[in-house]
Amino acid sequence: MFSRWKKPASEADARSVLKGVRIGDIAADERIEDIIVRESGVIVTLGVAPEQAASMEPLRLAAEKALLESGAFSSASVTLTHHREEAPRREEAPPQRAPKTPDKQTPNKRIRPDGVENIVLVASGKGGVGKSTVAVNLALALNALGKRVGLLDADIHGPSIALMMGLEGKPETSDGKTILPKEKYGLRCMSIGLMTTPDMAVIWRGPMVQSALMQLLGDVEWGALDVLVIDLPPGTGDVQLTLSQQVDVTGAVIVSTPQEVALLDVRRSINMFARVEVPVLGVVENMAYFAVPGSDEKRYIFGQGGARRLADEMSTAFLGEIPLMEEICAGVDSGAPALTKPDSIEAKPFLELAQKVWERVQKS
Repeated sequence: MFSRWKKPASEADARSVLKGVRIGDIAADERIEDIIVRESGVIVTLGVAPEQAASMEPLRLAAEKALLESGAFSSASVTLTHHREEAPRREEAPPQRAPKTPDKQTPNKRIRPDGVENIVLVASGKGGVGKSTVAVNLALALNALGKRVGLLDADIHGPSIALMMGLEGKPETSDGKTILPKEKYGLRCMSIGLMTTPDMAVIWRGPMVQSALMQLLGDVEWGALDVLVIDLPPGTGDVQLTLSQQVDVTGAVIVSTPQEVALLDVRRSINMFARVEVPVLGVVENMAYFAVPGSDEKRYIFGQGGARRLADEMSTAFLGEIPLMEEICAGVDSGAPALTKPDSIEAKPFLELAQKVWERVQKS
């Protein structure tokens, strides 16, 4: 016997549920900025003023609970974002002829959080090259060198820093306006993964991704840092362009593996950063070789020297090789990265990488 067909949940269903959610004089449906429904899950964004963030938490929780209890959705996530009021309209002025040439003296207005001296992006042209593993261990290695370091997970759709750092629990706020970063192993950390459930897919459109990213960067109390390491998603999409165009970035570290298919995408990444005027600090080759346990033997199972040749070709620095080691992989999987044991064999290549990156940062 066939089961009775059930109509898929829709945006209208979510709006209908949210009409009944109210905290005092505040109604959830009047705060909706975006609703995304995928299969049987729903993601809702409610707009609030920055100073209302703490007081609106009960509304967020009530909305999330109502969506789940409606039976229309198997999962629900409700997030708060800054509500931006429209500027008052001015009387239309007669159109003016634009100058034939732009004013080249007008500088790009790029921001940097107060107290943060340098921002280093860790990027890759494609996924699967171990970029996040490099970012985490690079941040920890810089800390081991005596630097004050922050770590931001900017991979909105696939955050992994929380798992790799062994972070749990949602971030707290000190005043209802700014977010306190999680602190572990000497790093100050922030990730969208700390604000969602581990199995929830974040399905956001471009403008929402950009807004979330800028809030993670600007609304967090990073404090005084020598360097903020930002783990980017793979590719050359919205996150990369947002950071490159709106944030005062010191430079980018490009992670690759030796295979030619990975190196093709590295070329695209280097060219993208060149176009948006972000210095490339260099290229690091991850999983460069298999370090045979108990010996000094190196097996170049993915090819040899590809990233070094590419760095020479693109006139950028080669920052070194990171071996494929069981201890490195197991460390991030367990929330205890290699650099939590700075005297270990697996920590050595990351310490060497950090020293080279810092030297390049000082010259930028």
